[in-house]
Amino acid sequence: MVDRIKRNLLKLGLFSSLVPFLSSIKTVYAKTSFFDEFDAIKANSFDKVTIPNGFNYSILCKWGDLLWDNNEKKKNWASSSIYQKHAIGDNNDGMYFFNKNNINLMAVNNEYSNITTIYSDRKEKQPKTSDEIRASMYAHGVSIFEVKKINGRWKVQKNSFYNRKITPFTKMTFTGPGKGSQLLKTKYDPNGLNPLGTWNNCSFGRTPWGTYLTCEENFNFYFSSSNKNKINKKLKRYSIKSKDRGYNWSKVDERFDIAKEPNESNRVGYIVEIDPWNPQSVPKKHTALGRFKHENAEVVLSDDSKVVVYMGDDEKGEYIYKYISNNKYDKNNGTSGDLLENGRLYVAHFEESGTGSWIELNEKSTGFDSFDKISIFTRDAATNAGATPMDRPEWIASNPFNAEIYCSLTNNKNRGIKKNLGGKEMPNLGPNPREKNQFGQIIKIIPGQMDHESNEFKWEIFALAGNPRKFPINDLRSGSKNINQNNMFNSPDGLVFNSRGDLFIQTDGNYSDTDEFSGMGNNQMLVARPNTKEIKRFLVGPKECEITGLTWSGDKKTMFVGIQHPGELSGSNFPDFDGSLPKSCIIAVEKNDNSVIG
Repeated sequence: MVDRIKRNLLKLGLFSSLVPFLSSIKTVYAKTSFFDEFDAIKANSFDKVTIPNGFNYSILCKWGDLLWDNNEKKKNWASSSIYQKHAIGDNNDGMYFFNKNNINLMAVNNEYSNITTIYSDRKEKQPKTSDEIRASMYAHGVSIFEVKKINGRWKVQKNSFYNRKITPFTKMTFTGPGKGSQLLKTKYDPNGLNPLGTWNNCSFGRTPWGTYLTCEENFNFYFSSSNKNKINKKLKRYSIKSKDRGYNWSKVDERFDIAKEPNESNRVGYIVEIDPWNPQSVPKKHTALGRFKHENAEVVLSDDSKVVVYMGDDEKGEYIYKYISNNKYDKNNGTSGDLLENGRLYVAHFEESGTGSWIELNEKSTGFDSFDKISIFTRDAATNAGATPMDRPEWIASNPFNAEIYCSLTNNKNRGIKKNLGGKEMPNLGPNPREKNQFGQIIKIIPGQMDHESNEFKWEIFALAGNPRKFPINDLRSGSKNINQNNMFNSPDGLVFNSRGDLFIQTDGNYSDTDEFSGMGNNQMLVARPNTKEIKRFLVGPKECEITGLTWSGDKKTMFVGIQHPGELSGSNFPDFDGSLPKSCIIAVEKNDNSVIG
């Protein structure tokens, strides 16, 4: 553990028991690193993208770019359902670049529509018509489109056979233990087999057989109830209230009115599998992976070729999960079989000593009488089993050179103050050492025997974000030793490894650049060297944005980075700077000498 927090960990009784393990870790790392190929840049609050000298960027696509030819005029395009149905969605998040037979596809999550932007022309910032509400719905989901490099610049290929929108209206199918459950049956789907749509898609995963996993996160924002007495304990466990977040979807689709369709909210909060190469394929909602606010899905193979999926539940005081398939992946077969449908789901329990265990969620450990209930009410099942409440587990990333797993715990203002939604205490201990955690941390998890199937693990804090400019060295808010005035950040969110084992850290935090956050500037992307824990800043985004989503071209010469919700408080004109609405976008970053970047 780093020196600066050593004294504080001693107070918490953590360090002495952790030393033997930390000194015995022997892992393999890449010999070359992207970390050495750029000079760190300074934090700033500019309304632009800032990258190091020797690099350049261009805009690949923006919210509202059409995927197919459409004759509709662009006037009021943001609030037109017809237009949004044919355009790249809003607030891009996780994404992945697919390449096969010289064809390049991008699969991009469109997490939500920013109503303060769409309806910024009116005081109440609310939709006025049914069509405006449907426009917001079509801006959600997943956009899949072909891209091609033409005259040295990446461009979206309009009208491609592969272009596709997956929205809250797309027909899907359930798999796993929840399939056909009474808890998933509705008036529109009396057999509980075919949910309609996906929304609030946060980050992603990619399977060994070449499909895309999109993760349903804050699905509760869209539900309301015409009868507030219908909001029961099970709904409150997932932050579902009688009022939504201003989207008003229930006014055009009664699925989103709890009083009319009490089971509809049980049909969202899953990992959704999509075949990007087949526009006619039906997406699958995998109930075996549990129902919660999925951030991303990090897919790895165990030593025995079992499919292992690491997942975080992004809410204050929620848990980290792991899924292990019962059957093995056969790379020669090239298909999934039932690998995401038939397996065991686990939740993480952390000890203060730096050890931990994965608790299988079954009838015995949870007290539930059936697996469909475990797969649907996963949060309660995990609470009953003894899971450790975490500081909002977001992205999880696996080191490509060894079995190390990294997880971003973005922040938790309720740490040490309140219980989680399941009524479980959240003391500031172990991997969550700070009360009212406003900066977040990144933890590293090492499986027993370096095998992802192991039920045991060791953990350490890789980086404790903080502000050494504002707080003394003996204050945990100053951060760990690898945090200094030149690389400060808060609220780590996205975590992605490149092919050379560099860990990229993306932030979604406080960009005020004042008080406790002074010196941090806009949200940013940093690069860490896992073996030394060194961290330096590579990119700073425009005003009021989040940096999220990262993938590379097939030749590793282009890095695609997501710029989400610039100007969410009306403080940015990015990326057009022409007085039009600010727009989420994806940028393509390259080296000036066109050498490998990934």
